[in-house]
Amino acid sequence: MEKFLTGLERFAPVTAPRDGFAAKVFKISRDEEGKRLTHMKITGGALHVRDTVTGPDWEEKVTELRVYSGAKFAPVNEALPGDIVAVTGLSATFAGQGLGAEPDGRAPALEPVMNYALILPAGCDIHRTLAELRQLEEEEPELRLVWEPRTQSLSAQIMGQVQLEIISKLAKDRFGLELKFGPGNIIYRETIANRVEGVGHYEPLRHYAEVHLILEPGERGSGVEIKADVPEDTLARSWQRLILTHLHEKQHLGVLTGSPITDIKITLTAGRAHLKHTEGGDFREATYRAVRQGLMRAESVLLEPWYDFRMELPRANVGRAMTDLQRMGARFAQGDDVEDMTVLTGSGPVSALREYPGEVTAYTRGRGRVSFVFHGYEPCPEQDAVVEALGYDPVADLANSPDSVFCSHGAGVVVPWYEVPNRMHLESTLNPPKPPDPVREAAARYVRLAATDKELMAIFERTYGKIERGEEAIRSDPRPRTEPKAQKRKPVPQKDGLEFVLVDGYNIIFAWEDLKKLAAQSLDSAREKLIERLRNYQGFRQCAVIVVFDAYKVKNNPGRVDRLGGVSVVYTKEAETADMYIEKAAYDLSKRHNVRVATSDGMEQMIILGAGALRVPASAFEAEVKTIERAIEDYLRDYNRGMTD
Repeated sequence: MEKFLTGLERFAPVTAPRDGFAAKVFKISRDEEGKRLTHMKITGGALHVRDTVTGPDWEEKVTELRVYSGAKFAPVNEALPGDIVAVTGLSATFAGQGLGAEPDGRAPALEPVMNYALILPAGCDIHRTLAELRQLEEEEPELRLVWEPRTQSLSAQIMGQVQLEIISKLAKDRFGLELKFGPGNIIYRETIANRVEGVGHYEPLRHYAEVHLILEPGERGSGVEIKADVPEDTLARSWQRLILTHLHEKQHLGVLTGSPITDIKITLTAGRAHLKHTEGGDFREATYRAVRQGLMRAESVLLEPWYDFRMELPRANVGRAMTDLQRMGARFAQGDDVEDMTVLTGSGPVSALREYPGEVTAYTRGRGRVSFVFHGYEPCPEQDAVVEALGYDPVADLANSPDSVFCSHGAGVVVPWYEVPNRMHLESTLNPPKPPDPVREAAARYVRLAATDKELMAIFERTYGKIERGEEAIRSDPRPRTEPKAQKRKPVPQKDGLEFVLVDGYNIIFAWEDLKKLAAQSLDSAREKLIERLRNYQGFRQCAVIVVFDAYKVKNNPGRVDRLGGVSVVYTKEAETADMYIEKAAYDLSKRHNVRVATSDGMEQMIILGAGALRVPASAFEAEVKTIERAIEDYLRDYNRGMTD
């Protein structure tokens, strides 16, 4: 008695009274005349004949209240909290539903795991038969009917053989139907193992919609979780709600076997509508296609149903049972003995366990008992074999197409799913364009500058004649000259790849704003700062830097060259400007090396081209130096962080 009362307290808890009308639906049935009865318990307020009852998207009126005693009933006008009544006039209710202030109950513990094709009698009206069987589906929560319009076929999803016998008897007693069932197949589910973006575009003539969804794996047993993460200034809230409605309204199928998807999170991340041409149906098409396109891009995983089992059998048969369970791939443990029986509990795949109770009954001579409870879905170890056996083609399933429709030359064109990312109108939300890399931008500017130099060099040579770099240019006479046939040309020296950077020191100081301000206070400090920055630049670029300062006004100055941290610092001699030194050095060095000259002097830049070197404007050179300095700082920061971790 104590165990009974404990169980009663656990499974039939007392609930607090609800404010206003509240009721819990626990059963759907029909009377002898075929009237639909909604059996409910009133948990709050009162229910009267002619009262209006509302659901999520329906509103219906109570036509009769019945209190049953066995097969007989008595009509009443009012039902109060604690009363159990059968209500007529309601057509949209279901077992487990909460009405009024009462919330819906938990999902049923029983989950159909087998699918059986229904073989109907010859000559019967399939649509009428489907309507009649829908009545049984309402009354038996463990039964699910699946109608396939494309093949005009009907199948039943149920727990197993016992339910088949019950459904067959009910169909014969109620409707006179002699039902037969084909061989049972496992009901699979599909999920994904990675995060992907699905894109759906629907744009036939005078229609437009594009939807971007992020699909990612969910927790096992979580089902399909749907949410939106889109700013309202990019997609109106009304369109977002419509897209979410389309995601909820359909059972989306996977691309391995065409089985329903589960354990997936779907997030709306972007969408676009047209001011004139978008209609609600356009987003339905784009949404469905976005889900399928994402599934085609994802790594899909096939899931199979598992049972939790409890097995009681004689001790002499435990070894046989354990061997069988290991062969089936089940997980199990030995529980407490009950009298002379041993208990095994665990879980295993339905495909292996569904016929096992018969085997247990046979080898235990009727003493063994096996009970199952639905466990959930687990990855199928035989995925490749199952997929090949079922032979599902996701692209050929036109009712669930992964392809998109784009407008081309005034007509809709179907674009295969794998080409959609190249045609979509919105940017990817999973892999948005990366911000420009400063180092890459600097390299790009350098390449563009080099190309410009080549063009300028061509203009220079058309104007002043060809520049000969492999030997001394003949400047005294610009007219073409021919050499004696017996005289051989000297071989043109090959460049060794080392790069020299010539820097006009004072020109750069007064072109860079920070150095210019420093020079106003101390020219020596500005020189030292420039040289220090060029030392870092030289070390990073692995080039040779020569910075030249004018000293031509200094009397009797012979000029000098200093080496400061690897940088060559040149002070020109009397009557020699920095421009003159750089021109001569560029001419000499460019015979064997690549040479760049940093200056903002326009005339000097033109002269440099004639010397065969590349010019770099002071502003571009400053941007290049700053980019390198930032790269060095980032490296040192990351390095120091790694040393302290």
